[in-house]
Amino acid sequence: MSETKDFKSGFVNIIGRPNVGKSTLLNALMNEKIAITSNKAQTTRHRMFGILNDENYQIVFSDTPGAIDPAYKLQEKMMGYVRTALDDADVILYMVALEDKNEYPELIEMAQRAEAPVIFLMNKTDTGKGSQAYDKSNYWKELYPDLEIMNISALEQQGTQELMDRILELLPVHPAFFPKDEITDKSERFISAEIIREKIFMNYQQEIPYSSEVVVTSFKEEETIIHIDAEIYVERDSQKGIIIGKKAESIKKVGTQARKDMEAFFGKKIHLQTFVKVEKDWRKDDRKLTRFGY
Repeated sequence: MSETKDFKSGFVNIIGRPNVGKSTLLNALMNEKIAITSNKAQTTRHRMFGILNDENYQIVFSDTPGAIDPAYKLQEKMMGYVRTALDDADVILYMVALEDKNEYPELIEMAQRAEAPVIFLMNKTDTGKGSQAYDKSNYWKELYPDLEIMNISALEQQGTQELMDRILELLPVHPAFFPKDEITDKSERFISAEIIREKIFMNYQQEIPYSSEVVVTSFKEEETIIHIDAEIYVERDSQKGIIIGKKAESIKKVGTQARKDMEAFFGKKIHLQTFVKVEKDWRKDDRKLTRFGY
């Protein structure tokens, strides 16, 4: 794929509070599932690139953790990714859900102070009734008259083509940043671990998903099958018992769901083994966070 003289490329960074649909939007714009999603806050912990290639452009979408007031070391690391995304953006997508109010004005103001243009996305507008979406747009416009507001539903892919058109208008003329055959900056091990972590968020309640971390310790690819070993870490022995479940039924369910998603993503059969271990208070320990890639 050769580049024309007016080839466009840049970083389009998605920021917002937890659970507004940032990862769902990334997947919709990529037309491929790159980022894990769930209806629980703080599902996304890392900054993750989705690289969309075309003969005329390369868009590097960046999914970021939901912006929060950090309560412990892990959340401090997550907020660091958000600040970096504001610094290196060519276009900022600031995202809220339809029902949201202006409860975290600091983040909007940080985005507006950045050097990149900001598109304010009001997501989940398909769930609105009557004039709710119109009224909410006016609510934000009154608070921030300079905002460029677009209404979308990332889940239903409503308004996403109009958003893509606007992004391409704002994107700078620049050579591609990544090879044209790459779709993400993350390794196959990282993707595999994230798929398992998504299933933990789907299948467990209360503190279990937030106390869990997944590390892929072995990734061996053959012609028709990939052998993957993964360790699931929790903070307490009681959590280990919950993860495994009665007669290991819970961990088997997670493994089956993860394996099916991995087979869809990698296009090969997957042999997955999972092991559950305890790493006490890992979210509060800098050394352990570094070991886990934060």
